[in-house]
Amino acid sequence: MPLSEEELRLLEQMERALVEEDPKFASTLRGTTLRQAARRRAVLAGFVFAVGIAVLMGGAISGWWQIGIVGFVIMLGSATIGLSALRGQTAGGAPRPDVTTTHPSGFGVIDGGRLHSRRSRRTRSHGSFMDRVEARWRRRKDRGGF
Repeated sequence: MPLSEEELRLLEQMERALVEEDPKFASTLRGTTLRQAARRRAVLAGFVFAVGIAVLMGGAISGWWQIGIVGFVIMLGSATIGLSALRGQTAGGAPRPDVTTTHPSGFGVIDGGRLHSRRSRRTRSHGSFMDRVEARWRRRKDRGGF
């Protein structure tokens, strides 16, 4: 159920008041600075990964295996940081398919004010694993098995 014109107007007023009162908090809610920081970390991690490859290859060519291990550790650390930055970027920065209206401020109106994830719908319609196991057990007992 979409919001009425009056509700949209009140929501826009509240958003403007929030931006005027605390712009840093509003930008955090928008997630723009967080996405940019995550993207920067991912790019920097990619660069450090390339440096780690160079150090690893330098250790292999020079015959000093200690340098190769240091290069591998550099690669492992940068890959971990880069993947966590990318994972955080897609989780918080991906456009949401359930946002119906986007306001110029960056805030969106969510369909009916409710946000349901796919997982919650799946667990509600099919039940949890233990619920399904218990249901099977009850059916088996009713049929005379075990």
